[in-house]
Parts: sequence; C-alpha cells; structure tokens
Amino acid sequence: MRGGRNNYVAGAPMVENLGTGFIVSGTVRHAGTCAPIPNVRVQIWTATERGGEREPSNRGSVMTDAEGRYRLETSPVVPQFGQPHIHIAYEDPGYGTLFLRPVLGSRNDTSIEVDFILAPSTDGAGS
Repeated sequence: MRGGRNNYVAGAPMVENLGTGFIVSGTVRHAGTCAPIPNVRVQIWTATERGGEREPSNRGSVMTDAEGRYRLETSPVVPQFGQPHIHIAYEDPGYGTLFLRPVLGSRNDTSIEVDFILAPSTDGAGS
C-alpha cells in the first residue's frame, strides 16, 4: 500500500533499534537490473505503546548492507486510525522518492518484510 509523507522527517537519526518485539526487514533493489543497492538509508516510523508516529523514539534510520538488505527491531506496533501499520521511506537523492505504508495482518504480528524497487532519478536529486 502506498504511503505518504505524513510525519516523515528528513534525516532521521541512525539507530540500533527502536525497541524490541517487532522486526522490519527487506531488500532494496534497482528497478532496471534488480541488483541490490548497498548503502541506501531507509527510514522507519510507527506507532507503539510509547506513542504515535510523531514520537521521536518511534522513528529511526538504518543503512542497507552490501546485499541491499536492511533490518530494524522496534517495539510492537499498535493500531493507529484503526489499522496496525508502519511507514517506510528510503533516503537517497539518486533515486525517485518512495514512501510505503504497509498494513499488518493483525496487532499480534511480530515482523514484516518490505522490499523496495527503486528507479533512478532523472534529475539525480530525487522526486
């Protein structure tokens, strides 16, 4: 499900984790070649028992590894606006901007895998 910039904050800090109990992971790939993209900054924010999506302790960034993979552990996701969901965005000016808002199957889910396929930006500055 496509997301939006709601509550997005450019340059969210790099973090080791945002709590424990829920895993967000995935792979970032190039749209033309499907090659993994290393060193792409991925930002994740969500609502937890600590507060909503605007709560600074519910937001952070991680970098993809050499295989384009990322992983971040967070506190368990709580429903906001009736649905348990997370927000994910990438941060790299070389690709078109992409924001995602995946919805979990239930509040009891303990993980979600979200992959990105990024198209190069035509102006080199994102969109």
